[in-house]
Amino acid sequence: MGAKMYTFVLILFFPILLTSAADAEEVRVAVATNFLSTLKAIVADFERETEHTAIISSGSSGKLYAQIRNGAPFDVFFSADAKRPKLMEDEGLAVQGSRFTYAVGRLTLWSPDSSLIKDDGETVLERGGFNRLAMANPKTAPYGTAAKSTLQALGLWNQLEERIVRGENIGQTFQFVYSQNAQLGFVAMSQVLDPKINGAGSRWDVPENFYDPLRQQAVLLTRRKNNSAAKAFLGYVKSSKARTIIERFGYGFDE
Repeated sequence: MGAKMYTFVLILFFPILLTSAADAEEVRVAVATNFLSTLKAIVADFERETEHTAIISSGSSGKLYAQIRNGAPFDVFFSADAKRPKLMEDEGLAVQGSRFTYAVGRLTLWSPDSSLIKDDGETVLERGGFNRLAMANPKTAPYGTAAKSTLQALGLWNQLEERIVRGENIGQTFQFVYSQNAQLGFVAMSQVLDPKINGAGSRWDVPENFYDPLRQQAVLLTRRKNNSAAKAFLGYVKSSKARTIIERFGYGFDE
C-alpha cells in the first residue's frame, strides 16, 4: 500500500517538474555600468524566486545602444538615460509601451581620501589642489554629461578641462579614482554606496539643479518580445522588493 501510494504521488509530481523546467528561459540584459552592482543584487533575488536565469553585459549607454543597433543579442536594455530607450522605440528596436523609468540616478564627487572633499566640493574644485579629475565621456555616458553640466554651472569647465581624465563609462571612471590615478572624480552615488565601498572616503553630492535629471529607463527589445523571462524580469524590477534594493544603492524614483 505504501509503495503504491509513493508511485502514485511521483507520477503526479513528475509532470509538474517537467512543466516548470520547460517554462524556464534565459534573459540577456544589457545594463549601463552605473547600475551593474544594483542589477546583480536584483538578479540574485529574481533567479531565486523564478525558474529563469539572467546573463548580464554592462557598458556605457551609448556603446550598448550602438551594439544593439548592430544586432547584439540582448533581450532588455537598462540605459542610464531616457534618450536612448526612446530612440529605440522610434526606430522599432524596442517594443512600444515597454519603456519605463526604473531609477533616477544621482551624481557625486568622490575621493578615497577621507579628508579631501568632505561636504565642500565646490571649494575643492575651485582651489584645484589636485592633479587629475575623473569623469565619464559626455558623448557616450549620461553621468559624464551630468558632470560636464556641473562644471559648466560652476563656471569651472574651461579652468579644469586640461586636468580631466575621461572614462569610457562610469565604471572605468570609478576605477580611475579608486586606484588613485585621479585624486577625485564625478561618479554615481550608487558606486560609493555599494557594499564594497560602503561610503568610505569623502564625497560631495552634487545639487540636482546643476544637471538634467538622470532618469534611467529600460525597454524590452523587439527581437525578443515573446521571451517570457524578459517580460518577467522587467516586471520584477518594478516590484516593491526590487525598488527597496534600488533605493538602498542611493537611487531615487519619479514621484
